[in-house]
Amino acid sequence: MTKRNVFLYYLLLGGLGLLLMSPLLWLVSTAFKAPGENIFQYPPQFFPQSPTWANFALVWNNYPFARYLWNSIVVSVLAVGFNLLFCSLAAYPLARLRFPGRKVIFWAVLGTLMIPFQITMIPLYILAVKLQLTNSYLGLVFPYLVSAFGVFLLRQAFMGVPKELEEAARLDGCGLLQTWWFVLIPAIRPALTTLAVFTFVGLWGDFLWPLIIVDKPEYFTLPLGVATLASAFAEDWRLIGAASVISIAPILLFFALSQRFFLPTGSGEGLKG
Repeated sequence: MTKRNVFLYYLLLGGLGLLLMSPLLWLVSTAFKAPGENIFQYPPQFFPQSPTWANFALVWNNYPFARYLWNSIVVSVLAVGFNLLFCSLAAYPLARLRFPGRKVIFWAVLGTLMIPFQITMIPLYILAVKLQLTNSYLGLVFPYLVSAFGVFLLRQAFMGVPKELEEAARLDGCGLLQTWWFVLIPAIRPALTTLAVFTFVGLWGDFLWPLIIVDKPEYFTLPLGVATLASAFAEDWRLIGAASVISIAPILLFFALSQRFFLPTGSGEGLKG
């Protein structure tokens, strides 16, 4: 490609990226606008005339947003940890061990991907109520303890690890769990990071399950908190925008910190040394 074509190519990609990011940029702009500015004026004024942090301070001080943020962090960290643990434990035998019915179990797990959450929501809620998990962190994490997508993703990652690594570990006296933990888990770090990001983002923005499993404000997560603010400040979109920016910021931070673990392949790590 010529330099001119490369320039046009990146210009097109930049324009599309800016178009896709425009709702987020407008949300951030609204959050920083002063009370005296008309956010509905025509033509629209994208940049705030007098940028202010007052909207964020008002939301943070008048509502227990720190509590909502802490609840979301605790629930997301627990969900990511449990999901990585249980999915990797389920994927390991499906990928590396030979036993009767292995393929049937794998296809049955894949089949659950076609079942929407709205169908399993009622049985999950009944089970959570019988286990007395309502109004608790474990109840919020309950549907995310394990996922069919996670089992599938980690199984494919395990299958990409050279068998020589596993054989060498067994020659050194490692058992199945030791091989899984010390050899295979480090070798599939990129897949684990990918699953962690998907789980974190999916749970962080989940509104439906927290809505039905908790009814005490002290267990509200950020989506429920933002919905509460939206009902309280129906006339002031600046405060709603500030609350939304606060709820989005941790996702962007988490992705920025985890993206360096995305590697082309995970098998190379286990071959070092």
